[in-house]
Amino acid sequence: MGTQLLTTSWNVIKANTQAFFNDFGVLQVVEIILLFAVIFFVSKTLRDNEATNLMVVYWCILVGGGCISVFDETIMPEWTFFLFVLLVSATMLLLFSMEVKKYFWDVHTQAEKAMEKTGGGAEVVSQADTERCITNIVKALQNMSKSNVGALVVLSKGALPKQILQSGVSIDAEISTQMIEGVFFPKAPLHDGALIIHGHKIQAAGCFLPLTQKTSYPKEYGTRHRAAIGITEVSNAVSLVVSEETGIISIVKQGSVTRYADYDMLVDVLKDYYWNEMPLTGKKGARR
Repeated sequence: MGTQLLTTSWNVIKANTQAFFNDFGVLQVVEIILLFAVIFFVSKTLRDNEATNLMVVYWCILVGGGCISVFDETIMPEWTFFLFVLLVSATMLLLFSMEVKKYFWDVHTQAEKAMEKTGGGAEVVSQADTERCITNIVKALQNMSKSNVGALVVLSKGALPKQILQSGVSIDAEISTQMIEGVFFPKAPLHDGALIIHGHKIQAAGCFLPLTQKTSYPKEYGTRHRAAIGITEVSNAVSLVVSEETGIISIVKQGSVTRYADYDMLVDVLKDYYWNEMPLTGKKGARR
């Protein structure tokens, strides 16, 4: 009985496989390439977000659907299986919509970063200039903290979407304590938005950022904190926040908030940022 069942199953698989290759054409090639690309991207997204269990479920569903399609085309024809894979993949991507958005926002900057790391068009900045930038940023944040002046500074790695930069005012100015404090002066027109720092320049100010949609954060987090979190969820950036109510300085990385940031913590964050952003020719001795 068992042998007969195995023989029948093998004949069904053989017949369906032969029928598939008999009808094999350009459309089938396109379908296979598209399915491979979709499955690869979903698997990569799940792996990068350490969703191993979900990846196992995803592959089990695909394999199960593939077996049904192979054994009985009346239940799941070829075109139905194609739609089935797309539907399951889209469902998985919806669970990580923020991560997917971050990937597509960041991917267009990879060529530019590669050019910078090879020295092509990169601005060589000395260690002294880097230390000056760090000192000015930390001093500005601490001064505003003492005065309970709300502020939101974003350390960009060049992956921010254009619409965020265009929502503010382009500055392209040298980093200085006075410039940062002037932007966030309570009566200044740009104080409600975010100040964007890219490398050793203030890139823009008064920018509007996407707010985090998560509800697990404390209720005392206002719009400024939710914006600081939101931008780190969708972009490879670090946010530095000064609370207007308490003067507490917070550091936000990848949606994680570290409150009560002191001088040493701020310096460490900024050193890490400039170590990653500085052209190779300017890194000699940067961490001594």
